[in-house]
Amino acid sequence: MFNLQLIILPLVGIVLGWIIRWLYARFQLSSSEQRAARLNQDAVKEAEAAKKEILLETKDELLKERAQQEKELRERRNEIQRLERRSLQREENLDRRSSSLEKQERELTKREDNLKERDNYLKGEEERWKVELEKVAGITADEAKDLIIKSMESEAKKDAILLVNKVEQEAQKDADKKARSIIMGTIQRIATEVCSDVTVTSVNLPNDEMKGRIIGREGRNIRSLETLTGVDIIIDDTPEAVVISCFDPIRKEIARVALERLISDGRIHPARIEEVVNKVSKEINQTIIEEGDKVVFDLGMHNIPQDGVRALGRLHYRTSYAQNVLTHSKEVAIIAGMIAAELGADRELAKRAALLHDIGKGIESEGDETHAELGASQAKKMGEDPRVVNAILAHHNDVEPQTLEAIIVQIADAISASRPGARRETLNNYIKRLENLENIAESFEGVSKAFAIQAGRELRIMVNNDSVSDDDSKLLAKDIAKRIEDELRYPGRIKVTIIRETRVTEYAR
Repeated sequence: MFNLQLIILPLVGIVLGWIIRWLYARFQLSSSEQRAARLNQDAVKEAEAAKKEILLETKDELLKERAQQEKELRERRNEIQRLERRSLQREENLDRRSSSLEKQERELTKREDNLKERDNYLKGEEERWKVELEKVAGITADEAKDLIIKSMESEAKKDAILLVNKVEQEAQKDADKKARSIIMGTIQRIATEVCSDVTVTSVNLPNDEMKGRIIGREGRNIRSLETLTGVDIIIDDTPEAVVISCFDPIRKEIARVALERLISDGRIHPARIEEVVNKVSKEINQTIIEEGDKVVFDLGMHNIPQDGVRALGRLHYRTSYAQNVLTHSKEVAIIAGMIAAELGADRELAKRAALLHDIGKGIESEGDETHAELGASQAKKMGEDPRVVNAILAHHNDVEPQTLEAIIVQIADAISASRPGARRETLNNYIKRLENLENIAESFEGVSKAFAIQAGRELRIMVNNDSVSDDDSKLLAKDIAKRIEDELRYPGRIKVTIIRETRVTEYAR
């Protein structure tokens, strides 16, 4: 019995526990279902509220859209009405204009009829007066017309000649005055320095014993220096000095600097000479680039290729009539810029062409091209403007100048070359040139005396009043100027002035 109870009691406990868990689970399920039902209800309520809100928003958007459409419709309707009113007004204006034109046409027709009647009347009167005049004058109308035409033609020709002469004189006067003003203003504003050089230079020595060391044993030192630099070193009786001669100023400068360094260093032998010459050559090449860059920077031109800068830098060691070519080119660029600004031309183009006009002098070539042709070829390789190329070719009149800037470059080049102190020539050549000018003028018939004045820039000629008329004076001046151009070489230009005067002398006794 006791064992049975032990068995039944656990079973009863298990059953009661299962029942209790089942009831609890049932209670939990019921609670979850209720919570789910509440959540479902809340979700439904929220969905309905969201739906209502969306409907309200949609309704508001529709109302706004409808209001906007109605507003646009009203504006279009007003625009259509305005266009209709304008159209009606335009039609009314056209109707009024058409009526006015019809009225004017009727008036013109009436006036034309009146003019025809008057013309017929005048023709009749003209014929009547024509017959009367022919009877009185004794000549026909055609003959009278020819006489009048010839008289008027003669007077017109005379007036035309006087007018042309007056216009030419005034134009020449104004042009000379304007050109003189521009050129004088440019010359007065220019402030560049005068830089000149020659083909020989001398190197001072500390003593005459240094000459023997420069020559070296059996002349090996001087031969080495001359071979490496391509110059002639002249050692003569000049005390404490040697002379370096070379047509190429770059080689001359290399030799001069190298010799000065060798003398200062004291070590003079072929190996040392070669070392110093190579070093100085590199320094001179660097100086060439620096000089080119300096000029380009001073003129505000920063887009010139390196080849062009190097060619410009080489002009630093080139001379023309003892005038430094780089300084001359810079001066021409400044003058050209001033003149172009006064004339309203392209200032930058004129300055660029003027700076590059002598660039051919810094180009080494074995051909027979002129420096203008070499410069134009270099400018084409640099991609320069065709107007710049033409200005380079035309600055010595090798070709015709095609632009105003090319003519400005010619003028600036002449100003820079001919201003006092710019170029140097020997006294004998100067005197000979003046004598040649006077001899050319005095060789013409009718010239009584010629004088070369203003350092050969002007030739003043006195002519015989009896044998040379005013018209002959103009032709004589042109002939003399043409002969000077053909026979003489000179920088700038020469003014030829013919003086013809009548002198009457009487004495009161």
